[in-house]
Amino acid sequence: MQLRIISSLIWLTVANPALFAADWPMARGGPTLAGAATDKLPDSPAVLWTFKTGGSVKSAPAIVGDRVFIGSNDTNVYALDLASGRKLWSAPTGDAVESSPLVLNGLVFVGSADGFLYALKASDGSRVWRYETADKILGSPNWFVHAGKTNVIIGSYDYKLHCLDAATGKSNWVYESSNYINGSPAVSEGKTVFGGCDAVLHVVALADGSKLKEIDAGAYVAGSAALERGRAYFGNYENEFLCIDLNLATNAWKFRDRNFPYFSSPALTPDRVIFGGRDKQLHCLNRGDGKRIWSFPTRGKVDSSPVVAGDKVVVGSSDGRVYIVALDSGKELWSYEIGKPVESSAAVVKGKFVIGADDGNVYCFGQK
Repeated sequence: MQLRIISSLIWLTVANPALFAADWPMARGGPTLAGAATDKLPDSPAVLWTFKTGGSVKSAPAIVGDRVFIGSNDTNVYALDLASGRKLWSAPTGDAVESSPLVLNGLVFVGSADGFLYALKASDGSRVWRYETADKILGSPNWFVHAGKTNVIIGSYDYKLHCLDAATGKSNWVYESSNYINGSPAVSEGKTVFGGCDAVLHVVALADGSKLKEIDAGAYVAGSAALERGRAYFGNYENEFLCIDLNLATNAWKFRDRNFPYFSSPALTPDRVIFGGRDKQLHCLNRGDGKRIWSFPTRGKVDSSPVVAGDKVVVGSSDGRVYIVALDSGKELWSYEIGKPVESSAAVVKGKFVIGADDGNVYCFGQK
């Protein structure tokens, strides 16, 4: 048992190094988009605070230090106090903000449906720079360091993946696909991996944006892939969830249940992959062979991307509820009824989790 715990901690450090700073600085927690937190959640969390925005909140929050950063379809990006939910600042964009913020080196990077990627000061929300693409940005930015320089990458509906200097917003390179890029690019081992509406899984060199591989994804990819040990895990629009061996450029395994697509991005543990489906279920598979371990039914489609926190999984559903289920069995442990769809995904820190909802509110749950 002790060896298993040590192994799990080593894996989490590699997959999500930022989490050991007690932060959740970006979508899915870290550059590999693994969706796994080191913090645990209470058995029966209570609402600690809510914050009302002027539109639905599909963006997932980032949490750094004592601040929550999140976008809203009311066109604003918000910074909130983690302890109280008090608004610290808001920054306007030209359209809805479904993109989840990336907080890095004192800046907040976030995309907008107005086609711009914004860099804002985390301290006060003032704009440092903005970078224009040719269409809306719904996915979230990722980052990497090359040759001592920090870079940000973002996909756009202009069919392109853009790589920018994080400090200046100047373009380093642009990689062109053949259709919309919906999700966030995952980063690992000098590569970025993403899918889109061209039904291709793209593998691109971070150093120069050159194409390394194009792998058949089977159908449109609306969500983001999670990476670990040379494998990419993601669902597609033709009702399949796939595990791709990136080195061999082939399917390691494929899961198909009912005829409903997968928009949710997966969470990874050392031996499991967990994801939501438009079949109204949360699925848990064996990461090695894709065999079902359990499935948990909700009353609505699950576009929210699950997050693993210790022995629990937290996820939202279009049935208007947020759920916590047991990682080992898929048994429901707790739920909270919001009443409107929950398409946002949780950020987990310090025994709390924060999530948005289509009722326009940001919610923080934890121990009273």
